[in-house]
Amino acid sequence: MSATADAESGPTNTVPGAAARPVRLAALGTSSIAWRRTLPTAVRTPEVELVAVAGRSPDRAARFADAFGCAPEPDYEALLERPDVEAVYVSTATALHHVWAERALLAGKHVLVEKPIGTTAEEARRLCALAEERGLVLRENFMFLHHPQHAHAARLVREGRLGRLSAFRASFCIPPLPADDIRYDPGLGGGALLDVGVYPLRAAALLLGPGLRVAGATLRVRASDGLDLSGQALLVSPSGVLTEVAFGFEHAYGSSYTLWGDRARLTVTRAFTPPPAHPPLLVLEEQDHEERFTLPAADQLQGSLRGFAEAVRAGGGPGEAEWRREAVALMRYVEAVREQAVRHPVETGEAGDTGNSRDTGDIRDTGDTGDGGPDGDRA
Repeated sequence: MSATADAESGPTNTVPGAAARPVRLAALGTSSIAWRRTLPTAVRTPEVELVAVAGRSPDRAARFADAFGCAPEPDYEALLERPDVEAVYVSTATALHHVWAERALLAGKHVLVEKPIGTTAEEARRLCALAEERGLVLRENFMFLHHPQHAHAARLVREGRLGRLSAFRASFCIPPLPADDIRYDPGLGGGALLDVGVYPLRAAALLLGPGLRVAGATLRVRASDGLDLSGQALLVSPSGVLTEVAFGFEHAYGSSYTLWGDRARLTVTRAFTPPPAHPPLLVLEEQDHEERFTLPAADQLQGSLRGFAEAVRAGGGPGEAEWRREAVALMRYVEAVREQAVRHPVETGEAGDTGNSRDTGDIRDTGDTGDGGPDGDRA
């Protein structure tokens, strides 16, 4: 299957009528993204039924339970022991994604885990192997994959509107974060590469297909501990499409990608975090002509939840293997960027408001607000 065809269809396991009965879902982690985005969307999505929540603080869990009409559990273990829970949504700190996703799988639960699936390719590989062995659905909550604007972009490429594709450029950058933001804590999986860099890398894989090779990278890192604050990477596809990705915590907000061929170039202007009511804009530029495509608004988070529920009701199946392969491949790209990066150290003042204090609270403003921020995943 061609790369553009992959983007058109996406990994899928949709079976007609497969989601007739809601999947009984529990939230493992009382994170900001769960509070503001995922759980409010879950309770209005017919394909899922939110039944329980647990966090590191029983008080936080009780607050979530009251807000979303489900049962609070005193800890993660108690939540995983509930026989009425079929699937678990994991939104802990990044460094703990693989830990609690693994425990959920071992407890016989299907898992939707916030991105990225882990911090290394080995963590991703082990989780995916376990899900396959147990016959359970395991997906990363990359919401943007479920937005139809990417299928539209792929269709224009496939129809030849761009001519022969030669370059792909993607970026996801956000302004500096509060000094105590968890994404500045390297011990909990912080850093720009894992938080926002995975988006343009995943988009490259979506639109260009498997087999990307990292050719080089640069990272601006905090001098005190080496935490990556921003970076760029160069990759190349098997067909020779040159790829450039940029990411970071040091920029005015930007979330876009451009596909460039010998006839035209196409830019997706709000690639990764379009709000549910936002009509996406795609801009096709030829030498003497510009065409703008304004598409219907879509709720990509609800699409992710629906797709996950349908896969659970379908009993997994061959389509899930593609999701697992792509999760492992992404972490291999992340590791290659780390290994090849030329690092430039910056002092705290030079890097902006990037203190190294640790936020021990349980609900933090680290997620996708639907109006510009990244998809956070912090418990």
